[in-house]
Amino acid sequence: MDGSRRTTGRRRLLALTGVLAATALAASSPAARTDPVAPAARPATDAGVVRSLERAAHPLRSTEPGGRTADLRALGDMVGKAKVVGLGEATHGSHEFFTMKERVFRHLVEERGFTTFALEMSWSAGLRIDEYLQGGPGDARGIAAQTLAGSPWEREEFVSLIGWMREHNRRHPDRRVHFMGDDLGGPKLGDHVFERVLSSVGASRPEALPRLTELYAGLRPFDDIFAYLRKPVAERRANAARAQEALDLVAERQEAGGGDHAWTVRHALNIAQTFAFAAVDLADPASVTAAERLRDQAMADNVLWWQRHTGHKMLLSAHNGHVGYLSTHPDMYPRTQGAVLRERLGRDYAAIGFSFAGGSFLTKDTSLDGDWKPVTVPAARPGTNEHTLDQVAHRDFYLDLRTAPAPARAWLDRARPVYDAGSTFTPDPPPTLALGRAYDVLVHLHRVRAADRL
Repeated sequence: MDGSRRTTGRRRLLALTGVLAATALAASSPAARTDPVAPAARPATDAGVVRSLERAAHPLRSTEPGGRTADLRALGDMVGKAKVVGLGEATHGSHEFFTMKERVFRHLVEERGFTTFALEMSWSAGLRIDEYLQGGPGDARGIAAQTLAGSPWEREEFVSLIGWMREHNRRHPDRRVHFMGDDLGGPKLGDHVFERVLSSVGASRPEALPRLTELYAGLRPFDDIFAYLRKPVAERRANAARAQEALDLVAERQEAGGGDHAWTVRHALNIAQTFAFAAVDLADPASVTAAERLRDQAMADNVLWWQRHTGHKMLLSAHNGHVGYLSTHPDMYPRTQGAVLRERLGRDYAAIGFSFAGGSFLTKDTSLDGDWKPVTVPAARPGTNEHTLDQVAHRDFYLDLRTAPAPARAWLDRARPVYDAGSTFTPDPPPTLALGRAYDVLVHLHRVRAADRL
């Protein structure tokens, strides 16, 4: 890997710390998919492919939440009995992707019994949002500003989602919904997570509290990942070892803490995961790749734990690259969250990707400094996935990639350039992706616009 690629990798790593989110990626290797991929076939003509896609496509009435949802019934059938549904986003800053998250989640709650919205954000921030949803103090806008500050999701669209979830719980106290953050704790781990662990251990095992307090004293507060990553690697690795020792101390007597102990261990685990990730050596490409692998494994493990511990059906919201089965950057992301979830859950996991044929979204420059700013891209050019998809006779639509007619499947299983942007957008050279191998279901939108500033 040359110096330019290493620099890009370091920027991507910083973007993956939760507040700045992921850069352009898809998810994992073909071997992680357990269902067979369609065999290679002679490419059909574009017209034949478009006709084949049209036979499989289901038009969308709207991308906005509220109103009738009859157009989503087929999507519910595609999800089937899945316990976790990954719903991606081709950019981290497009209005239509965010509003569709709320629209789909509402439908799954009301028609399919889903109860948890999981987001690619810190575990600790998710806990704070969920406290509000369950009747805690504050208002949706204030909670969003507090927990999502600096992230691509610090937008009006997520205020709407949080507000709807709180109102749902008020109207349906017997069918409450929950909010979960499945990611590591950067850039702000949240001091209240340390306090939760210390308080629980102090109540159940007071003899262990002094050592735990000592271990955590050197780690908190953790409120600036960028400043922290400037510390020497040796110091950061020593801190990761302290966080792991603290986790081992918390977890060693599982019977001691009663029903809350499993949650306490999970809080301590997230602290340890965060410091392990932050021990990366940014000058070593192998270390960067290992850190990215650790992060997606941790996100998948957190989702799996939540689902099994609560029994909830979950909608997992993340970048396309964290919910699918292929990676546009396999050297850096050899195995991501979607691949782990498919391996562990089988058909109980379904991945839905997004594509768009042009428009605007929010992104940062390659330095990752400053605010999120709008970027506009032209209509997709011939030869891209989106150009062909946009020839289908529906403005917005979705289709089951697993059951599409043979000409469409053959086309979908070949890698082509795609529009894909995380925290940064680098159109040249464009990433490539075989959509049919990356997702189970695809939602295609004709145009998107930048998300609304909070």
